Amino acid sequence: MLKFWKKKPVEAGPAEPAPGQSAAKVPASAAVPESSDPSLHEALAEIPAPLETQPDTERFAAPVIESAATAEAPATKRGWRERLSGNAFARSLSSLFVRHPKLDDDLLDELETTLITADVGVEASTELVDSLRKRMHKREFADAPALLAALRQALIALLRPVEQPLDVRGRQPFVVLVVGINGAGKTTTIGKLARRWRDERHAVMLAAGDTFRAAAVEQLKTWGERNQVPVISQGQDADAASVIFDALQAARSRGIDVLIADTAGRLHTQGGLMDELGKIARVLKKIDDAAPHEVLMVIDGTTGQNAVNQVRQFRQIVGVTGLVVTKLDGTAKGGVVFALAREFGLPIRYVGLGETATDLRVFEAEAFVDGLLPASLGGDGHDHD
Repeated sequence: MLKFWKKKPVEAGPAEPAPGQSAAKVPASAAVPESSDPSLHEALAEIPAPLETQPDTERFAAPVIESAATAEAPATKRGWRERLSGNAFARSLSSLFVRHPKLDDDLLDELETTLITADVGVEASTELVDSLRKRMHKREFADAPALLAALRQALIALLRPVEQPLDVRGRQPFVVLVVGINGAGKTTTIGKLARRWRDERHAVMLAAGDTFRAAAVEQLKTWGERNQVPVISQGQDADAASVIFDALQAARSRGIDVLIADTAGRLHTQGGLMDELGKIARVLKKIDDAAPHEVLMVIDGTTGQNAVNQVRQFRQIVGVTGLVVTKLDGTAKGGVVFALAREFGLPIRYVGLGETATDLRVFEAEAFVDGLLPASLGGDGHDHD
């Protein structure tokens, strides 16, 4: 049976609408019309009736945790360079310019090796270094710091086209389908996104579409409770397309702004998972032909070049439209961000720089590159908030 989890109702007056949102609401008694399309019944055996409309007084209940604006104040949050300082790419670059302070071909050879081993990719690394080598031979660089400054500009230029923040305004509900393999941080990313958008005064709902993994539904409910957002679920082994279809119906009837749908994260080599994702996308279009409005793929930054293969296969099945790269503050080499940008040109919406909700940062090309380069040689001399 379909379950709708929510916190105890908050006793408050009618909530004010979010900025840019109409004050008109769907009446509690309004029913969601059933589809007459027979193909829908072939895709889903039986769709339970929509749930009762959530009272407006709960849409913007006072959060139980501090707002993102407060938590991310410059005085309290750690900057990009501090978060990325332990990254293998950052450490390798710092070591390289200490060992080779002299500007010569040996320095460039080792730079190319460093970029390749940091998962930037062979082609991208070769192109970057060849360009720098030609400029060095033309005496455009006076010393190693000048070379590193040129490398900084080249790396930023590579990432600038994919620096495209996700805007969830303009459609209601805005449907975000989150995909990726197990272990990439998919469910955690969903929880952090729910926190971010709720703090921005959007009404958020979660759909527990990862019905394959036993703990996934409970994990999502925990994030829902933590962020005070509703979660639509049907339990383990339920049809994922059915769960997300019901969630979209419920979101429309309740005037929800953003619906975030989790999906199973079995290995991308398993055909069954890819068929399931394709089915979810088709079923959503029965209600909204533009849904999902964003297919957000979560990538584990520690997986290196394997991330490129993952994106290639997921993109073929569900048309990935944006990326989140997680775990960049730890042992990840970090270069995979450049490889993904060069290979696909997909927007990198967010990067994970730590465990807390505010460590999911909107991707900034310049801040990211400066976080990787040695502070004494590269960057602008400033930490980025």
